[in-house]
Amino acid sequence: MTDRNLIDMAAEVMQNSYSPYSEFKVGAAIECADGSVFAGCNVENAAFRVGVCAETAALAAAVSAGHREFKRIAVISEGSSYCFPCGMCRQMLNEFAPNLEVLCARADGRYVSYPLTSLLPMAFGPEHMADTGSRI
Repeated sequence: MTDRNLIDMAAEVMQNSYSPYSEFKVGAAIECADGSVFAGCNVENAAFRVGVCAETAALAAAVSAGHREFKRIAVISEGSSYCFPCGMCRQMLNEFAPNLEVLCARADGRYVSYPLTSLLPMAFGPEHMADTGSRI
C-alpha cells in the first residue's frame, strides 16, 4: 500500500463524516502490521465532548477486529491546512504504536509525514505503569 492509497482511503471515508456543528470533516485510515487497513471518520455530538475523532474511530475498528500492531495512519480534512491528530488521538495511537508513521494531509492531497514520537514527545505509555502494579 502506498502513502497515496492510504490517504485516498482516508479522503473517501471523510465524506461519511457526521460533523454538523463544526462542519470540519476528517477521515483517517490506519494500516496494520499485516497490511490490512481500517478507516474511520469523525462523529460529532451535540454534547461536544462525546464526539469521536476519525483517528480514534479507525483505531477502534482495527482493535475491534483483533489488530494490535500498526505501521501508518493517514489523516485528512477538507481544509487547506495539513490535518494533524489532536492530543487525545496522539495518546490513543501511542498506546498501540509509539513508532507509528503519521501522514497529515490536506484537501488538495499534499501531505507531510512525521513519526508519532515527534508529535507526542515524552509520551505516557503502558511502560510507565509497569512498576506501579496499577490496575486502573
